[in-house]
Amino acid sequence: MRLKDLKGFGPKSEEILSKVNITSVEDFMATDPYDLYKELKIKVKGTGVNSIYAIIGAQEGLHWQEISRTRKSEILMILDDMGLAPK
Repeated sequence: MRLKDLKGFGPKSEEILSKVNITSVEDFMATDPYDLYKELKIKVKGTGVNSIYAIIGAQEGLHWQEISRTRKSEILMILDDMGLAPK
């Protein structure tokens, strides 16, 4: 299985993750989603809040829209604590 095969991901996701040295499903699954999001925000222009939903969704086998719909407040609070919440 490749990264692009994970739920809610595709070739673009695989390309973006390679920019932060995530090239395998095993590496991706072993990464804390919030740490990964932080690294993407720093290194990949245009990384938005939907990216954290996609990361969590792919790790849990759910579509990012399901994560956004059911856990948005929880996720945004964590991002706020990290200083990464959208303004």
